[in-house]
Amino acid sequence: MKMDARLLIAASLLAVAAPAAAAVSPAVGKALNAAAAAAKSRNAAGVAAAIGQARAAASTAEEREKTAQMAGFAFTAVGQYGQAAAALEQVGAPCNQLGPLYYRAGQLDKAVAIARKCPGEASQIMVAQAMTRQGNHKAAIAAYNALIKSNGPKAIYLENLAGAQFKSGDKKAYLATTTRLIKSDPSAARWKVLLTELQSHNMRSEAKLGLYHLMFTTGTLARKEDYHDFAKLAMINGQAAVAKAALDKSGVTNDAMDQKLAAAAAAAVAREAPEALKMSASPATAFKGGNAYLGLNDYAKAIAAYDKAIAANGLDADYARVFKGIAATRGGQKAVAIASFKTVNEKSGMKDIADLWSLYASTR
Repeated sequence: MKMDARLLIAASLLAVAAPAAAAVSPAVGKALNAAAAAAKSRNAAGVAAAIGQARAAASTAEEREKTAQMAGFAFTAVGQYGQAAAALEQVGAPCNQLGPLYYRAGQLDKAVAIARKCPGEASQIMVAQAMTRQGNHKAAIAAYNALIKSNGPKAIYLENLAGAQFKSGDKKAYLATTTRLIKSDPSAARWKVLLTELQSHNMRSEAKLGLYHLMFTTGTLARKEDYHDFAKLAMINGQAAVAKAALDKSGVTNDAMDQKLAAAAAAAVAREAPEALKMSASPATAFKGGNAYLGLNDYAKAIAAYDKAIAANGLDADYARVFKGIAATRGGQKAVAIASFKTVNEKSGMKDIADLWSLYASTR
């Protein structure tokens, strides 16, 4: 999630008004009119030249003030926000006008310094966004918490707070915030915001498979390439029926690789039931047996197979705990699912996915 883009800077960002007509010398007046015309046609070079002429010709305090006001208006119109802010600052423009201009110019330290002196929600938003843009996630967390305290737990603030917490590595706080969001609104749109953000981070293939299962379950899997990545990971992990379901949902194209994957999934589904029975018999292969049963929607047998893999305490144990929880969630065994997710080891690379699935199960 690109968190900065989710919030709007104050409407005053581009609301720098053209100065009202006033008694100025012909030379200054001509230059100001030229600046206004150049601004209207979005001619940055023309604006700079005309403002330079007006400054050179201005000899009274009123002329200098009108020139600065026109500079603010004209430079803003052509996207020269730093020059606009500098000109307006000279004539004592208010902080709620200067801060957004410096922010837009990328002069974030100055924008923050001004915003901190300027009361109001818009200034608080700007501070939080500036900290996010600078990669100062701890400061962004503090800023979003201040926003929430002053203005209430608006969803957009909570979303941005969660993003900053995740990037700072504070997974406990991140989960607490996302839990707060999901519990208030467990809609597909809310899950999409959360899961799409997580999707952009590196994770082991088993964790990515668990994530795709959650995206599929919450209706947030949308791109064809994601469906195909889901299908490939499911095939690798012995969930052929899952792979087929993903491909059926996305639609198989005439692409050779697409056709090949679909054919492989269909062939594997045909032999998945006997293979599930065979693999579930041995603790060494029980995890694969559980995966096969999960794909076949036989959740009771999947849970039994995963339990056997967990009891063996091998390399697959934490994977089995996560997928046991998924099977239990889909089988309507909420308590079993949450208990399984809670036992996933923090160092397994599966804990984040387990926590998200636990959150989903708790909303069922």
